Amino acid sequence: MTPTTTSVVTTPRRTPSVASPRRRTGRAFVAVVLIGVGVAFLVPLAWIVLAALDPAATVSVKLPESFTLDNFSQIMTWDQTFRPLWNSAVISGGTAILTVLASVLAAYPLSRYQMRFRKPFLYAILFGTCLPITAMMVPVYALFVNLGLLDNVPGTVFFLTATSLPMAIWMTKNFMDSVPVSLEEAAWVDGAGSMTALARVVVPLMRPGIAVVFIFVFTQAWGNFFVPFVLLFSPGNQPAAVAIYNFFGTYGTIAYGRLAAFSLLYSVPVLVLYLLVQRFSGGSFAMSGAVKG
Repeated sequence: MTPTTTSVVTTPRRTPSVASPRRRTGRAFVAVVLIGVGVAFLVPLAWIVLAALDPAATVSVKLPESFTLDNFSQIMTWDQTFRPLWNSAVISGGTAILTVLASVLAAYPLSRYQMRFRKPFLYAILFGTCLPITAMMVPVYALFVNLGLLDNVPGTVFFLTATSLPMAIWMTKNFMDSVPVSLEEAAWVDGAGSMTALARVVVPLMRPGIAVVFIFVFTQAWGNFFVPFVLLFSPGNQPAAVAIYNFFGTYGTIAYGRLAAFSLLYSVPVLVLYLLVQRFSGGSFAMSGAVKG
């Protein structure tokens, strides 16, 4: 018998790679660009906070010589702040609720049924999201004049809903595609109809997606200035996005401190909405194991 020999294979030791000068330069350039973008976002936010607490606020970013809450106390009135914020909440909330309801009903057949013109219809919906709102306002204004809907809050809500539907339907359809059809089939076996399965099976499983669509539409309507400015001309119906121009005064005189304080109050409802829907939009669809067994 011949003795067996074992061969030892040695792997070459890897030396730590050293970044080339070109790569280090690229990383430094990317870091500088990111820092510049961060500063561009932080400087306006810093101005709003500092100017709201400055009794002699100007357009420049500076630490106030004395901190005060007079800017907030001056705008804490119903006509100047609370009524515009209430109008914004009514318009944005109504638009978001109607858009979510309509998008769920419109996305259900697009997600569940094989229709002949489904793909062209989806592309037409996607094209509708690209239409600029300024190009539609002239015929819309003429239509509102003929229908007597000028300075009408419900009419403005319906128009904002119509403009938000294309993107909302596209998003809702994508969320609904992730819900297994087998769950609806099980409900159909138990005697549930299509609308019952949609309300009791599909909608509860896609609550995070509905929350995303709701907050997307709400924030779009909350910050919309052009549509309410054209369709709502009464001070009692104007939202906060339009009422904020009252702080610009006349002949170029701007109340910077009160403008900054109003801007902070204007952003609070949206932040509160983000916190309220975080529990819905932050989780998963909770469908793991739903089709097992």
